[in-house]
Amino acid sequence: MRPAHPVRPAQAVNGQDSRANRSDARPRAESSAPPDTLYAALDLGTNNCRLLIAQPRERGFRVVDAFSRIVRLGEGVGRSGRLGEAAMDRAVDALRICRSKLSDRGVVRARLIATEACRSAENGAIFLERVRSETGLALEIVSRETEARLAVSGCASLIDPNSNGALLFDIGGGSSELVWIDLTRPAETRRRRMSDRIRSWASLPVGVVTLSERHGGETVTSEVFEAMVAEVAEMLRDFPEAAALDQAVAAGNLHMLGTSGTVTTLAGVHLGLERYDRRRVDGTWMTGDEVNLMMNTLTGMDYAARIANPCIGQERADLVLAGCAILEAIRRRWPCQRLRVADRGLREGILVEMMAEDGVWRRSPHRQNGRPS
Repeated sequence: MRPAHPVRPAQAVNGQDSRANRSDARPRAESSAPPDTLYAALDLGTNNCRLLIAQPRERGFRVVDAFSRIVRLGEGVGRSGRLGEAAMDRAVDALRICRSKLSDRGVVRARLIATEACRSAENGAIFLERVRSETGLALEIVSRETEARLAVSGCASLIDPNSNGALLFDIGGGSSELVWIDLTRPAETRRRRMSDRIRSWASLPVGVVTLSERHGGETVTSEVFEAMVAEVAEMLRDFPEAAALDQAVAAGNLHMLGTSGTVTTLAGVHLGLERYDRRRVDGTWMTGDEVNLMMNTLTGMDYAARIANPCIGQERADLVLAGCAILEAIRRRWPCQRLRVADRGLREGILVEMMAEDGVWRRSPHRQNGRPS
């Protein structure tokens, strides 16, 4: 099925990210897009399929439609190396809904990405050809570096400008990105985009789906939890400039910034929400002691209690402790005393970058580096 309105894709060549290996990639010099242009960002990850449709505004953008469904596309990939038939069927069903939303809304500018599950599965590219055939959607497999940059672009406005920087983490289903944003150094370009302040980054080949499949997600004893933490801690040894980051954390005034279902779940439980509320979670600050308390609370719940919690539920009950283990490994290595929670990430980063490329804020006197407020 083809859309009623043609979708102009972002930079994509043969289904791959054309900017993934271009460290000098910069926004295109284009005239400002019409003010009523609708932009869309789709992120097909290892666990979720998410779509965001938005319209530019003077200080950012307004979301006009959104969709999110847990599809567990990467289920079993760690064992077999391939995407399973049932998982692919679930993802295609979700993508059909996305296709309908894009068509119904008349979206003319979109970027549709796939991440770790399609990157690592030997049949990932074949699956995306099936997606193109059955839904008309052309998804691009982005690199880990691009994924890290987009996470920074999406969360940049939540970084404390009075701090020395932030350690951003994005705990995904099949991989986890870790980015050191250093505000003590001058930006590399005049644009002063937050992504230009990235000092070092790493993509860990582990996420909540892959880790829970290896160690178990329903029954997690303290021994199992510590085994998961130890596995991730070993991966952190190779983080670039780890010793310099040690010193920056020890000096203080560097905070963590988390974007993932794990950290938003922690915040929801911390706030005592009877129902998850993005407006209250996004931007929440937690102290180190508060994070410790919530980690102890979650690891102390059995599977039934996790299902019963309104901020976790059945779809995340077998994954959330694997996410906690990844976060715990990061916190033990770099014990920042403040954590800010972001209920935003790749999709928002995609939207920000597309709108900046199209110059939608160029004439605005209140522009904030092309980032939503």
